[in-house]
Amino acid sequence: MPAVGTALAEHALVARKRVGLLVRPRRLLSRWYRRPLLKLFHSYLDGLKGIEIGAAAHNDFGIDALNVDRYAEMDTVYKDAERSLWGRAKPVDIVAPGHDLPLEDDSFDFVFASHVIEHIPDPIAALEEWRRVARKYVVLVVPHRDRTFDRDRPLTPLSELIERHESGFTSEEDRHWTVWTCETFLELCDHLGFEVLEARDPDVKTGNGFALILSAAPAGGA
Repeated sequence: MPAVGTALAEHALVARKRVGLLVRPRRLLSRWYRRPLLKLFHSYLDGLKGIEIGAAAHNDFGIDALNVDRYAEMDTVYKDAERSLWGRAKPVDIVAPGHDLPLEDDSFDFVFASHVIEHIPDPIAALEEWRRVARKYVVLVVPHRDRTFDRDRPLTPLSELIERHESGFTSEEDRHWTVWTCETFLELCDHLGFEVLEARDPDVKTGNGFALILSAAPAGGA
């Protein structure tokens, strides 16, 4: 019977995940450390509908969001990594570059992006696009320069980000285009007129990033 088969498949997935947690105690620690961050996000996002840029099964925040990915295929290096880490991969709902969304103004309550904006060559374009689409919030988790493999790189100055944006800089190369600390990212937010509602650095205990909840209200507060 199809219903029985579906139920068995679901139980098998749950079993694989539980075994994975037992085999990899770091997953249990990761879940424990993430609890305060999840509580923070859910205090803002529960009951709202949003989009997540580049969602991943092994980094699931439990929010109600459609997944935006630049690739429709489920056999990319990122999807392979999801399956390797978690046994499954997040389906893609909207195929689009993260900084150029085929969506109407104010069409979702929030835009969420975890460890994504550093991969976008023009982060100013991304932030402005996300503010355009979101009615309420832009929520970010960003890697901290000093707690990642970027630790030996110089911080990216705001002047360089402005120059990239004004020149329309783009690239298909996948890399960390920008490195920030929380302080330098807040400088960018101030330049763009974002109201910062919450800032948490580090994002979680022993975390390699920082988290920000920004108001999506237009600059000037309309």
